[in-house]
Amino acid sequence: MEFKDYYKVLGVERGASDDEIKKAFRKLARKHHPDVSKAPDAAARMQDLNEAYDVLRDPEKRAAYDRVGQGMHGGQEFRPPPGWDAGFEFSGSGAPEGTGFGDHSDFFETLFGAARRGRGQPPGGGRSLRGEDHHARIVIPLDDAFHGATRGLTLRAPELDASGHVVFKERELQVKIPKGIRAGQQIRLAGQGSPGLRGEPAGDLYLEVEFEPHARFRVDGRDLYVTLRVAPWEAALGASVPLVTPDGVVQMNVPSGSQGGRKLRLKGRGIPGATAGDLYVVLDIVLPPATTDKARALYEQMARDLAFDPRAGGEGGQ
Repeated sequence: MEFKDYYKVLGVERGASDDEIKKAFRKLARKHHPDVSKAPDAAARMQDLNEAYDVLRDPEKRAAYDRVGQGMHGGQEFRPPPGWDAGFEFSGSGAPEGTGFGDHSDFFETLFGAARRGRGQPPGGGRSLRGEDHHARIVIPLDDAFHGATRGLTLRAPELDASGHVVFKERELQVKIPKGIRAGQQIRLAGQGSPGLRGEPAGDLYLEVEFEPHARFRVDGRDLYVTLRVAPWEAALGASVPLVTPDGVVQMNVPSGSQGGRKLRLKGRGIPGATAGDLYVVLDIVLPPATTDKARALYEQMARDLAFDPRAGGEGGQ
């Protein structure tokens, strides 16, 4: 996927004010709208203009775009890094002011699609006096899903200052992380969205949870995957070895005759819940080095006594 340089599309500098962005869009829209322009690419050009304006006129989208696009140029290969939007507070539906011509690109949907789909109008349509809901993504340690926690979070809400430039307003929150939460779930903080009009209730704040990358565990829903290193004799003869899990140390039974890559299941040892996830343990057989005379002699004896050919009858054989 290619990175889109929205500033270049509108022909403005990265530090442009809101008024400068509006003027640039309106000037280009009058020139390139398909009802006016006879150019064969007028529709595509208008779509690019609308998309660029949709992002750069919205302080929230613009701040997020500026963050993820640091050092990027139009046409470069682009993949947003994990957790790139963590801590940004979005609000409202953010409908663009443009002509509405054309759809959004894959680049736009990758960055803003999920947030946009989660920020709709109130049920029944029309304008509600209740305050708008806010949405943010937070990144927490995997350990919080096993034990719960209360964490202090800082959220950044972009807004325009008096000169039309994007500035950030930060707020600190104490958030209770419930035991058993999984990635993708939301924590609702009632009344922490925008204030209501004419005395109506404030909106809510929804925090979507992601887990920090873990050095040992891979998360899939409520299930966890971990690699367990075992010695050749443990795999061949069977053994009970200690395994560190997020919920403490357990004794892992390695069946005799195990091969590298074998997957063992510890039921209910994944993320807690009404139905707890499982912990899948993948065996990795680690050979001791033959760096001493004694170690070499043991390997030579194994080669003579076992007469084992790992390629016989299998992939890679002669």
